Amino acid sequence: MSRALRASREKTRPSVFWLLAAAVVPLVAWFAKFDIRGGEKLPREGAYVLAPNHHSEIDPLTVAVATWKLGRAPRFLAKESLFRVPVLGAAMRATKMIPVARGGRGSEALKQAEILVQHATGVIVYPEGTLTRDPDLWPMRGKSGAVRIAMAGGLPVIPMAHWGEQQFMPRYGKLKLFPPRRRVQVLIGDPIDLSDLQQTGERNPKAERAAIDEATNRVMDAITALLAELRGEEAPAERWDPAKHGQNETGRI
Repeated sequence: MSRALRASREKTRPSVFWLLAAAVVPLVAWFAKFDIRGGEKLPREGAYVLAPNHHSEIDPLTVAVATWKLGRAPRFLAKESLFRVPVLGAAMRATKMIPVARGGRGSEALKQAEILVQHATGVIVYPEGTLTRDPDLWPMRGKSGAVRIAMAGGLPVIPMAHWGEQQFMPRYGKLKLFPPRRRVQVLIGDPIDLSDLQQTGERNPKAERAAIDEATNRVMDAITALLAELRGEEAPAERWDPAKHGQNETGRI
């Protein structure tokens, strides 16, 4: 793992995260033995967007634990409707999870960025939007949510790759209890420079769309390169695109 890093103020301050960590970290430790590199590239303080790959149903837990181990409180985007569920909604509000509503992409991104800046917190956003459909678990075509939030608030996008969860929970498979403590590798990359894509002056929707697409490609390229390093393999020349392979967003034909 990376050398010991100073925990952020949000982690050292008493919060609901302490209770969650007391329950979740030992549970995840049964399945995963973490090997984390590049942790110093995750900001110690302030707002940021962390963009990981997504290849197993359990990796939100491993990504959250890795983020906690690196000194930051893990927060995810969550559907706005979940905040209205009794108990669950209260827990999500207490941990300052970031609500996301359907539609209004630009306004929603700005609202989410403002929340992050106001509370000096980070958010974890899977840029693929769902589990990868690539047969070999490489990152697939990205969506724009992560970069929209980052560009709306001028926040750094930090790419992350992780690999190993498929050993104890394969995609669409069952959780395997034995053997315990399988190696899970995590690699944090350098912040992705999107400054040249920021729009200034009068709004140009066509140029804005092109900038968002380019930013998304940069993020997915960075994540894929990190994953290739972890796997010791060459990534495919072209990313898997469900639209080109006759699949919808749930992976069904």
